[in-house]
Amino acid sequence: MSFMILLSNLMIPLTFAIILICGYAKRVDVYQTFIEGAKGGFGTVVNIAPTILGLIVSVGVIRASGALDLLTGFFAPLLSRLGFPAEALPLTAMRLVSSSASTGLLLDIFKNYGPDSFIGRFVSIMMSSTETVVYTLSVYFMSIGITKMRYTLHGALLANLAGVVASLFITIWLFG
Repeated sequence: MSFMILLSNLMIPLTFAIILICGYAKRVDVYQTFIEGAKGGFGTVVNIAPTILGLIVSVGVIRASGALDLLTGFFAPLLSRLGFPAEALPLTAMRLVSSSASTGLLLDIFKNYGPDSFIGRFVSIMMSSTETVVYTLSVYFMSIGITKMRYTLHGALLANLAGVVASLFITIWLFG
């Protein structure tokens, strides 16, 4: 076990050393290449800043408006018949938009029900099996100028739904 901890602690310095050694072996000005990459990174940040700001504002509005509570109340009877905990629906919806907001909801679920409860285990598996589709598509596609993402959006939403359904089945199968 101590070898794994040592290896883990050395992984980042070793990666930097390998990059420097390979760069110098190929006679690449590693520092100048790093500076050029950093400049490009700042340009990307400037290009995607409006998208990120829009997502942050929309998440705040959704959480503060009570829309998630309305959504939960509307779908709770149907979901309870399927074995889906209605308390997890706001997290499931928010997971599509924002990782940080969904992590906040996850912590609320842990505080109210406990991480070892059925719902705690379900949302833990679900968070690992799904993605923040809207954020990912907005940031990555907009940063390189892709505007037509219809099929990608459909595929990503379908994959997220599969992740949620699989998480529910896995939780039921493993923890009853």
